[in-house]
Amino acid sequence: MNALEVKNLKKTFGSVKAVDDISFQVPEGSVFGLIGRNGAGKTTTIRMLMNIYIPDSGEVILRGAPVTEEFKQKVGYLPEERGLYKKMNVWDTLMFFAEVKGRSGKEIESRANEYLKRFQLIDRKTSKIQDLSKGNQQKIQFIATILHDPDFLILDEPFSGLDPINTDLLRQIIIDLKNQGKVIIFSTHLMDFAERMCDQIALIDKGKIILSGALSSIKAEYGNRNVNLAYNGDISFLKNHPIVEKVQDFGNTTEITVREEFQTQALLKLLIENNVMVRRFNANDISLQEIFIKLVGDNNNAVQREEVRNV
Repeated sequence: MNALEVKNLKKTFGSVKAVDDISFQVPEGSVFGLIGRNGAGKTTTIRMLMNIYIPDSGEVILRGAPVTEEFKQKVGYLPEERGLYKKMNVWDTLMFFAEVKGRSGKEIESRANEYLKRFQLIDRKTSKIQDLSKGNQQKIQFIATILHDPDFLILDEPFSGLDPINTDLLRQIIIDLKNQGKVIIFSTHLMDFAERMCDQIALIDKGKIILSGALSSIKAEYGNRNVNLAYNGDISFLKNHPIVEKVQDFGNTTEITVREEFQTQALLKLLIENNVMVRRFNANDISLQEIFIKLVGDNNNAVQREEVRNV
């Protein structure tokens, strides 16, 4: 069952088609990633979900009925551009945002203290927001987003400004909320986060959805000629080999695309014969980063950008 359905949304600003007739579905209890590069239309789409922007046409359906103002009370929204009051202290900020959502009292105070402890900010309760680092301000805004225990979370670039430790803590909390049955939508241009966290994705480019569906199904479709390789040695001989279509180096791993599905085993044999030490050989495996590059790269994908694909 779908918690949210987006149907044929359009939004223009002057002559710019920011969002161009997009549709996608967000299943119940899922983490949904709206992914794409900067300027692709992600934030405009999210603002239409929140009724901040009114669509030129199209609609958003919440559990079978059109979204109304009531939705805002059920959702925790973390905007890309942060909106904290700089001269308020941390505790007053959290209590204020909870009250805006109609929540107050001992339960909210207990939840606030718990999250402040998890983010190692319990000693900053009386600090003014302006005296916090950018990363700590981001953590306070995230706590304010989830403090009222919303059914839906809409997070626009939630990992911005966080160091690796706090990024991982935020990821853990998002997964905890998913396990509680929350519906989570987040936008990002960081493919590795989307790949590790999302059940479903929609890839948007130039205002159009060019790929959407279950991440597992998408990877299965695009990975059938792909090998994810970790190795020691020299594989330069592969670049002009007749069974190899493409070699792409991602640093710690290399992704190789063969011309035919049955050639993956031939590739393994070829590597061994050329004294390459194979540390990992994952056939029919492809990263979301590679799929992203295939579809929205600037080299030879102009036709693919215009095709809406649903898996």
